[in-house]
Amino acid sequence: MLQYGKPCSEACERNRAPILSVLQRVFAASGTALEIGSGTGQHAAYFAQHLPHLIWQPTDVAMHLPGIRAWRDEAGLANLREPLALDVADETWPVTRADYVFSANTAHIMSWPQVDAMFHGVGRLLADGSCFCLYGPFNYAGEYTSASNAQFDRHLKARDPAMGIRDLAALTVLAAASGLTQVDDVAMPANNRTLVWKKCNNR
Repeated sequence: MLQYGKPCSEACERNRAPILSVLQRVFAASGTALEIGSGTGQHAAYFAQHLPHLIWQPTDVAMHLPGIRAWRDEAGLANLREPLALDVADETWPVTRADYVFSANTAHIMSWPQVDAMFHGVGRLLADGSCFCLYGPFNYAGEYTSASNAQFDRHLKARDPAMGIRDLAALTVLAAASGLTQVDDVAMPANNRTLVWKKCNNR
């Protein structure tokens, strides 16, 4: 969907305020926030506007950068950086350090090896005490949290068998291997969650 020539997601419009309420609490101190998978660029523009104490760094695969750039140019915010190309599977990322990392609706779109790579990369660039927030639908103990999530998972796997809603227990294993400890799990609208991990040791 396009809005005045820019890519637009209705889901981003609906979920941005609830996500912001979490980020305002978790990303409270000044610093740089890396967004993985900025998508349309709507979240980047909105969060940079409402979190002026942060330098917001949007990233995504190269094909999405023009749309993100369009939102950035319209926003005209000094704390919203030029988007960078980032494939989580790459051994070298364009950002080597961040005070915070945020990602929305990416874990179920990525393949499992890409999810693993994302956690490994996040653990590598975060300093001790820094946080990673991951928004989206998640399973618990192998169970869906709603019928709509089960239907969504079937849709994803029909589109690509490598996609799918991830289970918290499996993510916890990846997080632990990357030096990340879960510190919060916030219920969000439409059967989504915001999971929060904190870097707990130097690696």
